[in-house]
Amino acid sequence: MSGYFDRFVAESHRLRTLVVQPRMGMGNIRTMRAGLGAVAALDVAAVGTITIDSYTRVGDYTTSLERLAAGEELNGYPLVSHPTGATLDMLEGLYGPGFPVQVRHGTARPQRVFEKLVEVGLDATEGGPVSYCLPYSRLPLADAVDAWAESCRFLAGATEHGHIESFGGCLLGQLCPPSLLVAMGILEGRFFRQHGVRHLSLSYAQGTLAVQDRGALRALRTLAAEYLGDTTWHVVLYTYMGLFPRTPNGATALIRDSAQLARDAGCERMIVKTVSEAWQIPSVSENLTALRLTAADSGTRSAPSALEDAFFEETLHEARMIVEAVLNLDADVGAALTDAFRRGLLDIPYCLHQDNRAEATCVIDDRGALAWGERGRLPLPRAAERAAGGGLGSDELYDMLNHVANRYDTNEFEWGLV
Repeated sequence: MSGYFDRFVAESHRLRTLVVQPRMGMGNIRTMRAGLGAVAALDVAAVGTITIDSYTRVGDYTTSLERLAAGEELNGYPLVSHPTGATLDMLEGLYGPGFPVQVRHGTARPQRVFEKLVEVGLDATEGGPVSYCLPYSRLPLADAVDAWAESCRFLAGATEHGHIESFGGCLLGQLCPPSLLVAMGILEGRFFRQHGVRHLSLSYAQGTLAVQDRGALRALRTLAAEYLGDTTWHVVLYTYMGLFPRTPNGATALIRDSAQLARDAGCERMIVKTVSEAWQIPSVSENLTALRLTAADSGTRSAPSALEDAFFEETLHEARMIVEAVLNLDADVGAALTDAFRRGLLDIPYCLHQDNRAEATCVIDDRGALAWGERGRLPLPRAAERAAGGGLGSDELYDMLNHVANRYDTNEFEWGLV
């Protein structure tokens, strides 16, 4: 029995405290323990993270240990490869009700990861059958759905408080209209629920316009209450997941604005990034600085504006249409997801996975908001098509990918007001 993760987040939210969390993972056991210990020692409400290495993500459980034996470092912790006892020792005295730990992994076939996290006494992880397949893997979507169904049933059966955070709100989120991100989070939540997992969190990635994000996060909460009402759930915001500002001032301003967005929208938890995201894997000290920055309370929000209300209504309407269209395909949510991508009812802009039609596109409109270019076969009204997406060239795509980084790296706006 654990449940530390959910209870910690719920108690922090009751105290109106935003829980902050790094994306940290190191291959060496001592280094990983030191990193977790440094986060646990902070005087902020923080959750620890064990991020899995890239070899483990693709099912290679031997190369990671070979690299470590050769004196090399990894980009994450090889949870499956390290002996269970060694990881238990690494967590001893750190993991507990005052410092929960979540495993983050990026794996389309997560069975071994789920088994090992349970072996070491953890019960919180993240991902999803779509959100950890289409961006990261060449695995057929149907195979990922089967693997995740098996993994969810295992977690639900092996733990009392097994928790999964849907990564659906971060699906190439830097160039994806919010309604699809919201819909995907709800659909993955329904998938987890169908396979026995009752403790959930729903992610959303900071986009290109704060007022649009605030409306979208309201829509996510509204739909979660409707579709996931018999589960325990909370909302987690990610600092912008696309190309990051290259200047320290620009990166700091973006991180600060993401924290303000999390508080404005009432998010319970936040995944932070650091000033060095644009050029290197962040150090422990850089993660600690970012955690302190995002944990600093910057005041209360004002009442929603008319523009925020309009974005809320638009996102709510579109996301509900997508969710209903998918759920109506099949009583089995996994089968419905697979069929929806085959038909194009789900379609991730600019995603090159073989099971994604890539007929839908996204543009950044003249307000700086993410909007539909081409709708493809998405079940949306024609009014949702704000801008022509046909003929989008490489220069235009490059400009969109760099839109946020360029804006924060220049002096063409006042930091904190975007």
